Amino acid sequence: MTLKVYLSGEIHTDWRDQIISGAKDLDVQFDSAVTDHASSDDCGVRIMGDEPDKFWHDNKGAKLNAIRTRKGLADADVVVVRFGEKYKQWNAAFDAGYAAALGKSLIIMHGADHQHALKEVDAAALAVTETPQQVVEVLQYVLTGALPK
Repeated sequence: MTLKVYLSGEIHTDWRDQIISGAKDLDVQFDSAVTDHASSDDCGVRIMGDEPDKFWHDNKGAKLNAIRTRKGLADADVVVVRFGEKYKQWNAAFDAGYAAALGKSLIIMHGADHQHALKEVDAAALAVTETPQQVVEVLQYVLTGALPK
């Protein structure tokens, strides 16, 4: 059985690569948002034309990115949402809520310092982790029933 996993959230560290590498021996298919920040921000105006107002520039990009995100979330068996240390990731919280509304199995990843701020998001999750390795171990257990060694 192939498990479809959507990786959402913070784009400033290599956590996605760590999970993908750690799960290389598992039957997992990964998908994600566009993680090149400039491409993600500018996709709307690059494809549909410039906007002099930054609000409309961002609005075009957000809507275009939402097409990809909604499809990825809808197709996923499991959604992993990472909240990083540096930035407020409202989009990650939105993705977590959207995935929960779709009834997706949700794994949340964040440090202990975000525990209080994300308590409602954590309450919707089936697993709350702090590291990419823990996410890999959750996926391994789900697919094989084997505990980490």
